[in-house]
Amino acid sequence: MNRVIIFIFIVTSLIGFYSCCSTGLQNLSAAKEQVQKYYEDGQFDEELDQIIADAKMKFSKVEVKQNSAVIFDVDDTALLNYELSKKMGFGYVRDIVDKLVSNAKVPAIHQVRDLYKYLLSRNFKIVFLTGRYNYEYDYTFRNLINEGYSKFDTLIVRKPEEEKLSAIEFKSNIRTALTQQGYEIIGNVGDQWSDLDGPYSGIKIKIPNYLYEIR
Repeated sequence: MNRVIIFIFIVTSLIGFYSCCSTGLQNLSAAKEQVQKYYEDGQFDEELDQIIADAKMKFSKVEVKQNSAVIFDVDDTALLNYELSKKMGFGYVRDIVDKLVSNAKVPAIHQVRDLYKYLLSRNFKIVFLTGRYNYEYDYTFRNLINEGYSKFDTLIVRKPEEEKLSAIEFKSNIRTALTQQGYEIIGNVGDQWSDLDGPYSGIKIKIPNYLYEIR
């Protein structure tokens, strides 16, 4: 997970998803239970299956050119941090996050990996763009390879001078630079709207995330 973030935890994530009392809020323990149920009882997979099927349909209509590219976020897009979030009580403990990232063993979201393979079969170029930091590059690269994302043009992480940028600023700047380098960005896959909003996004594929919000 990107550390330069605004975390809006479970209560906020569930606004409009579940409601109970006159204030529009619910007990935090109950909210956590609802999120856990969503991820562990098949709802996450059902929602994601439909999103990926729709994504394939949209990309199938695109003419692929030499530099046509699709950008993928990493955390909770290509790789799933749910078990880590659960271990932290759906909060944030930096030491735990750093340890998991350095182990390079975050599992793939298999539906997203299936979309990635579909795009490769159509000769799209793949770019991974993450808010992880420069010192995490090697771990992230190895984790992606280990989880089946073995072919891509480049992996981009935050440079030290980019660490204070908001997520949307950082990713918008990178997409603009990639376009100036000759890429035609056809689509963008991410779990946060800050992954998708801004210039040169193309087709926006939003992966569900009820764990946190990054702006």
